[in-house]
This record gives sequence, structure tokens and C-alpha cells, in this order.
Amino acid sequence: MSSPFGDLVLRTDEARREFDSQPVLLDAVANGMCVERYRAFLLELYNIVWHFNPVTAVAASRMPDSLREVRYFLYQHMQEEMGHELWVLNDLEAVGVARSMAEAHRAGPFTLAMTGYNYWAAEHRHPASVLGMLYALEVVASVYGGAFSSAVRESLLLDGDVGISFISSHTTMDSEHIADLREVVNQVKEPAAMDAIIESAELNFHHFGRIFASLP
Repeated sequence: MSSPFGDLVLRTDEARREFDSQPVLLDAVANGMCVERYRAFLLELYNIVWHFNPVTAVAASRMPDSLREVRYFLYQHMQEEMGHELWVLNDLEAVGVARSMAEAHRAGPFTLAMTGYNYWAAEHRHPASVLGMLYALEVVASVYGGAFSSAVRESLLLDGDVGISFISSHTTMDSEHIADLREVVNQVKEPAAMDAIIESAELNFHHFGRIFASLP
């Protein structure tokens, strides 16, 4: 009998494969990015990371007691992710984007759609939907983060982790988080909650892929 986490992986496989086939992503992993495209990517990433904990907080505040272990997991996860948007700001400064410009950046339509959906889903769909957001983002980071950060370092002649600190650090970190996420998803037995988690993962893969596709 399949586990809830196994169902999540299986039922979102098509969405993940669509993300995997994104030409801009594949080119970035193989060849890195020019500085203009990398700056554009980091500006969108900053907005995603900034909203990560607020979305998670909304979900935690609405989590029913039947899923209290999920709520406790979210509390811990928010603690671990606190301040990570500052890492993105540091990376932006390293590639020539002033902090004031980054903070004033207006996110693109797919970034707005992604963050807007995540807030809506946590408040109106089912608070467990946040686990789908976590799954999609952590899969992307753990699978592509290492190759992507190395390719960007080489293409932009960066020194060590300067300019890629957020991406490179989350490669290993999110691989570890996947194991924790598997454990907490397997505690979700309510069909409505699992449907929301799966929908969220699909939408996050979709919108993140469109963010890559829209980069200049």
C-alpha cells in the first residue's frame, strides 16, 4: 500500500517533469547565466523567499488539532528559514544590485501568482497545502541547486559562494529537509488535506517553471 508521501511523489510527477523540461532551467544548469539574467532570477527569488515564512505562518495558524504534528513541524521549519531572504539580498549585492533596488523590485506575474496562490491555499483551500509548497521548492533546490550554483559561479567568475550563497547552501539543506517532509506528510491521512497538498505542489512546480521561462 502506498504511503501519503508516495502518493504525493506519484501524483505530482507530471508537473515535476514539466518543470524539469524547462529550457531556461536546463541551459542554466549546463551553462550558468549571464549576469543580467541571474540578477533577474535573484530578484524573483527574493520575493519568493520573503513570503515563505509568512505563508507558512498563515498555514500554521489555521492547522486543525487533528494535524497538530504538522503545525509543530511548521514552527520548527519557520525557525530554520528565518532571515534567509537576507542571504538573497547579499547575493544580489554581490552581483551589482543594491539592497534598496532589490527591496523595491516589483515581482513578475508568475511570482505574484505563485505567492498569491500559496497564501490563498493556506487560508481557504486547506492549511496543509503549505506542505505542497515545501515539497516543490525543496525538490527543486536539492535536485538542481548544486549544479545550478556551480554553473553560475563558473559563468560569472564568482569567488567561492559569493553571489550564490542562498542557492548553494540550500542544496544540502533541502536534501535533509526532504526526509523530514516525508515523515510529516506520512502523518496526513485526511483525503481533503492530501488533495490540497498535491494541488499545491503541482501549482508551485508550474509557476516556478514559468518564472524561469519568463527570465530575460
